[in-house]
Amino acid sequence: MTTRIVDVLVPVALDQAYSYRVSAGMEVAPGDVVAVPLGRRGETVGVVWAENPNPAPGLHNRLKDIAAKIDVPPLKSELRTFIDWVSGYTLASRGMVLRMALRMGNDLGPARERVGVRLVGPPPQRMTVARQRVLRALEDGMVRAKGDAAREAGVSTGVIDGLVDEGTLETVVLPPEKVSRQPDPDFRQPDFSLGQLAAADALRTTVDQGGYVVSLVDGVTGSGKTEVYFEAVAENIRKGRQTLILMPEIALTGQSLDRFTARFGTKPAEWHSQLSPRLRARTWAAVAEGEVSVVVGARSALFLPYADLGLIVVDEEHEQAYKQEDGARYNARDMAVVRGSIAKIPVVLASATPSVESEVNARKGRYRRLHLPERFGGASLPHVEAIDLTREGPPRGRFIAPRLAEAVHNTLERGDQALLFLNRRGFAPLTLCRACGFRLQCPNCDAWLVDHRFRKRLICHHCGYNMPPPEACPNCHATESFTAVGPGVERLEQEAAELFPDTRILILSSDLVESMERLRQELDDVAEGRFDIIVGTQLVAKGHHFPKLNLVGIIDADLGLGNGDPRASERTFQLLHQVVGRAGREDNRGVGFLQTHQPEHPVMKALILGDREKFYETEIALREASGYPPFGRLAGIVVSADNKHDAEGYAKAVAKAAPYNETVRVLGPAEAPIAVVRGRHRYRLLVKAPREFNLSAYLRDWLNVAPKARGSIKMDVDVDPMSFY
Repeated sequence: MTTRIVDVLVPVALDQAYSYRVSAGMEVAPGDVVAVPLGRRGETVGVVWAENPNPAPGLHNRLKDIAAKIDVPPLKSELRTFIDWVSGYTLASRGMVLRMALRMGNDLGPARERVGVRLVGPPPQRMTVARQRVLRALEDGMVRAKGDAAREAGVSTGVIDGLVDEGTLETVVLPPEKVSRQPDPDFRQPDFSLGQLAAADALRTTVDQGGYVVSLVDGVTGSGKTEVYFEAVAENIRKGRQTLILMPEIALTGQSLDRFTARFGTKPAEWHSQLSPRLRARTWAAVAEGEVSVVVGARSALFLPYADLGLIVVDEEHEQAYKQEDGARYNARDMAVVRGSIAKIPVVLASATPSVESEVNARKGRYRRLHLPERFGGASLPHVEAIDLTREGPPRGRFIAPRLAEAVHNTLERGDQALLFLNRRGFAPLTLCRACGFRLQCPNCDAWLVDHRFRKRLICHHCGYNMPPPEACPNCHATESFTAVGPGVERLEQEAAELFPDTRILILSSDLVESMERLRQELDDVAEGRFDIIVGTQLVAKGHHFPKLNLVGIIDADLGLGNGDPRASERTFQLLHQVVGRAGREDNRGVGFLQTHQPEHPVMKALILGDREKFYETEIALREASGYPPFGRLAGIVVSADNKHDAEGYAKAVAKAAPYNETVRVLGPAEAPIAVVRGRHRYRLLVKAPREFNLSAYLRDWLNVAPKARGSIKMDVDVDPMSFY
């Protein structure tokens, strides 16, 4: 009998699949999830990737058998093709990409038994007030989960157990709890404007017809983009297919989940890093079995093994959070378009400030644009003014200009809310000694320690190193000589409390988030008007809806413009436009103030004039002239090592090995803008190529002939980089 051999891909940092024997009587096919022995690791979960009808001669005697076939649905051909594509494009090993598709955890298997109770017997011999409450709660004879019955009656589960022991209550085994209930596409019909209705009808038709189409829902802030693309989701639910809605930092966007519930009558399944291991395993299995209709998730949800994926939506498609910056480096927005192309299904991108790449694709007809130029309900877009800090800046030691302070005061008097935005965490970005000028720096990174006054720590935002504020200067030993330089949101909150006493102020900053539940509650409190002033970082730009917020003050509008990043103007425009767009979303006209030293900068002029098209025209022209994306291709290579000499030497050797191509430019190596991170010295190379050039293949050929990294040297490759530090 001929021995059957298959190739199995395992989720480790390897690009190759390994060959295994299929024992007699075992039935496996490509896509099946199996357990295989793998060296010292012991048994490892892997996926049968292909048949191997022609193994290398003499291999039979060294082959090991597949240990077991795991009872989960196989990975479909579409997902396996997608994994191969992502690996080939990003240069990440196939095993590392596969790992993202196998994040089912170790908790697969039968669900925990759920126990319910119902009233069946006579009252207990010993009656108490707590027992009376239970009997009243269960007098309808319906079955309730034991925990639900205890909560409804306001008692402990011990009271329930006591009544079971006495025969008053009967236990009943309940069916496993579903990860999510089936959404109802007709639960609530939205009230659309004519413009919204036209866009929604176009999306419904696209989903009904099926096939690969990319639609860009391009609407101003508050125009109802979410409600419009929900109609595509509703149509996909009617067709009985699964939908993926990608959101940046989904754990923070409780309002979006509430909107989904209001439209469809139930919450969607969630997929993000905050899920418990057990819920992660149950969600993975439910998606693979086709039991989940809609998944709302972070970027990794793109790699789930959907049973029948029919639609992908990428909300806030411009967000940098869609870029995975370690491990397998990929942009989830771009890979969503790729997966849609492979699966031959529609993809919907939504944003008030589309990425330059998506804007160009829409202008060239590669994407279909659905434009929503007006806010829902006739609300006006915010009026934006510049405060020139060179002429009307704040007093020394202050950061809120007088004109902004007066506007906040008037807003509070009307009973409205104000937002003060500063994209800088902590109290101050720098602490120095007044006596000798010594600056407190991270011992592991080329960065200053940030003063976090609330936590009473000095923290490095790159490696996490932290220390208490020193009592004396380490350099000159002067005491009480340290001073904070520059503002963070904590310092801004302190100034706001002094300027506007007796107001309720809330800081929204990622480093102050105790839990996702607490953050969602704080966002709800803002929406309900329980705070007067919100002081926030970019956390507040994530699509939140605050009905009473009518003034936004940008404390340092220039903050993102001076770092040499080729995407700096685009990012700054998108962020500030989104933040200002929080204002005036309901009845009143919102106002935004930009405190800037550069009121004539193209980004500031576009925001002040409300001329988004002018910004895109200027930015697109600059990109085209310089050959930057989307008119060219970029890849970053970062070499790091424990000492500077090794990093620099290896980076130069890698650069020297670059294959010659007259259309490709290799820039560097040069010290990275942040030259040391976590004690490792860093050098960067940047590769520029034409748009049509196969940059991934070029990089693969280059790295095959480059010297191998040894010792502490490490090299990271980032195709289509979003970060240049």
